[in-house]
Amino acid sequence: MKIGLVGYGTGGRHFHAPFIMAAEGIELAGIVARSDAKIAQIKADYPGLPIYGSLPEMLAAGVDAVTITTPPETRRALVLEAIEAGVHVVADKPFAPSAAVARELDAAAKAKGVVLSVFHNRRCDTDVRTLKAVLDGGELGQIWRVHSRMDMDDPATLELGPTGGLLRDMGSHVIDQMVWLFGPVASVSAHLDMIESDAGPTDAGFVVSMRHKNGVFSQVSSSKLNKFAENTYRVYGENGCYLSYMTDVQAQAIFAEKRPLDDLEGWGYEVEENWPKLHTASGTRKVPSEQGRYHDYYAAFAEACKTGTPPPVPPTDAIEVLRVLDAARVSATEHRDVSLLD
Repeated sequence: MKIGLVGYGTGGRHFHAPFIMAAEGIELAGIVARSDAKIAQIKADYPGLPIYGSLPEMLAAGVDAVTITTPPETRRALVLEAIEAGVHVVADKPFAPSAAVARELDAAAKAKGVVLSVFHNRRCDTDVRTLKAVLDGGELGQIWRVHSRMDMDDPATLELGPTGGLLRDMGSHVIDQMVWLFGPVASVSAHLDMIESDAGPTDAGFVVSMRHKNGVFSQVSSSKLNKFAENTYRVYGENGCYLSYMTDVQAQAIFAEKRPLDDLEGWGYEVEENWPKLHTASGTRKVPSEQGRYHDYYAAFAEACKTGTPPPVPPTDAIEVLRVLDAARVSATEHRDVSLLD
């Protein structure tokens, strides 16, 4: 399947192109870029790869699918343009400015008969895959509550202004992880760390607490301006506790200029010294790292387009995440719990 990449910023260059190249069943057919700097970077990274000045130009050249990874405010129009052209679409996160717009995009894709999937690639994180393996193993028994924290010392990448902020950025990922692991959310309570900027008020950190319909309580938090970086998972169940301080293995490798194609077998594993610990009545043991594989997302997307099986992240999943994000904003602004029960 030939897929075109629209946009070559941090997301396009680091979190899409290398994993498209590593995925079975997909060929990176070209990239849309306009600035001289981006075009020069593409030529250095992928000599000979076609570069297009616009989405219509790429569509005219012929692709089976596109990934839209341009800034959020441009994404809706480009997704709709690609759908109307009859090509399959991967939409970066945040999928849409609201759950209502997300439903519009989902309906458009269904009406045209194309596959639309959302790039919640952090379901394929090393630490999340390792946690899921523990949950699937059942040693913790019934899960009571989960605490997820992703603190980043990365002020330069904070998107400023009311349409930016960390809640819609990293919040899209960590909330999706909880919805993926524990199902739909019944109620939301949230706090936002707000700063003033030239672009307007911006949330630079958040805490979102969710009560899932199955009874699990989950809490996610993240920051970018607090001069501290650490990822943790703490999971409490009837039979014990799971504690993880695993690192962002795949992102670290990508920013160190490594690529999954360099070593597909060894890609995405955490070093043993950072393996999480499982505490139960049987004692404490280290849990070996599962493999993180962002390229699995693209392989599953190609399979969905080919066979009609569900895409790796269907729009309905992303709509649930956006419902939580919308509710979190209301909760933080109005200082109250928000119910998501219909």
